[in-house]
Amino acid sequence: MEVKKIFVVGAGFMGAGIAQVGAQAGYEIYLYDIAPAAVEKGIDGIKKLLGRKVAKDKMTQGEMDTAINLIKPSTALEDAAAADLVIEAVYENADLKKDIFSKLDAICKGDCIFATNTSSIPITSLATAVKDQARFIGMHFFSPVPVMRLCEIIRAIKTSDETIAVVAEVAQKMGKTTVVAKDVPGFIVNRINSALRAEAYKCMEEGVASIEDIDKAMKMGANHPMGPFELADFVGLDVNYSVLSTLHAGYKDAKFAPNLTLEKLVTSGDLGRKTGKGWYDYTSGEKKPRTDVKF
Repeated sequence: MEVKKIFVVGAGFMGAGIAQVGAQAGYEIYLYDIAPAAVEKGIDGIKKLLGRKVAKDKMTQGEMDTAINLIKPSTALEDAAAADLVIEAVYENADLKKDIFSKLDAICKGDCIFATNTSSIPITSLATAVKDQARFIGMHFFSPVPVMRLCEIIRAIKTSDETIAVVAEVAQKMGKTTVVAKDVPGFIVNRINSALRAEAYKCMEEGVASIEDIDKAMKMGANHPMGPFELADFVGLDVNYSVLSTLHAGYKDAKFAPNLTLEKLVTSGDLGRKTGKGWYDYTSGEKKPRTDVKF
């Protein structure tokens, strides 16, 4: 099967990023969201990112124009009727995702492949929303999509080898390195990274070192580009909490139990960069230690 048209569900940060790398790879993209303003914002963001590449001579104006012209705005699921591949990138809510896939299953053609970008929900569970589960797969991109080079391909219990081969080829054409994982909580990266982050939280609560020094140690000693607290703020503490909760429920292992301080921050609405405060304070426009709370 050759993929030519891709229907991306969700025009937020992840969905827009997937649409961008898809268009740059030459695929015809439909970027869908229920709200027209969200689609417009997503496409405007893509234009700005590609415009910066043109300004830095990393892309020609002609290449940018070609990519942008391949992205079609959509607010109707019916636009997926001719799609060869659907990639869902809405927020982490299993019921919402299942509802979307169930509706698309009635719209899309018989050989369309359904992929979810979920980072924590079991792929096999979501696959029950479509009739032919052999054509359902996990396609986990990392944030920000145009920069991060990995795409985890996750096999649900009934995913066919052909589906894996087609999706891997698409991801590789988008410039991604692919790895194939079983459908287990956290897959590969989130499982390992969550265990590391949970241990960093324990070090902080035990007074082993300050948040700033733990981040500094992991950057300078382990060559990580961001420390565990910086990375959690970048991804979102609500996302971090959700992933840890899913891993804890899936493995019944205490090492994945969500950290109490993390839970308090999420409850208070401090979710990281997107809200101005998380483990650090970003309200001044720069990352600074928090002075309004004691960790």
